[in-house]
Amino acid sequence: MIGRLEGQLHQVGPGEVIVDAGGIGWLVRIGLRTFEGLTGKTTAVLWTHTLVRSDEITLYGFPDRDELEMFQRLIAIAGVGPRTALALLSGMSPGELAEAVEGGDARRLQRVPGVGRKTAERILLELRGRIPVAGAPAPASGDATGDAISALINLGYAARESERAVRAAATECSGAALPELLRVALRRLNEAS
Repeated sequence: MIGRLEGQLHQVGPGEVIVDAGGIGWLVRIGLRTFEGLTGKTTAVLWTHTLVRSDEITLYGFPDRDELEMFQRLIAIAGVGPRTALALLSGMSPGELAEAVEGGDARRLQRVPGVGRKTAERILLELRGRIPVAGAPAPASGDATGDAISALINLGYAARESERAVRAAATECSGAALPELLRVALRRLNEAS
């Protein structure tokens, strides 16, 4: 898998770029926001997602990990392919998309070409409560509370309920290490359901 490309730009177009890295010209599909950021530049660093199908291998490139991760979340949804995901990320930033999802704003998603009512509703259903919203406090690296919240989200709990449960657990057993915080937070989540 190719996770990141750094190199000279040989061709930049609205839907794709050719990046010369290691003597190879890599054709990378990009969204309009990425295209705008690369226009006029001679070098690029792109975080990539490699899509392998029986008849082709396609690279999708993004200027940062946030956009790459949002793309990966979107294509994991049934009925949302790479083209639709790129269209969504061309029309709004990952933060704006997260706000629309958390706010249940299907109409905002439907403004993007190729996203109909059913697709917008499916995106809301699959992603609501599972993606961080811009402006939400980011946990410090190594912070047991932040690590516990992240662990619960990775287990499939919604971001808000995870944060609530971990904050309550941290209050209940202040200064606790990660394993204890997780135990108490999971107990609270199980009691709530």
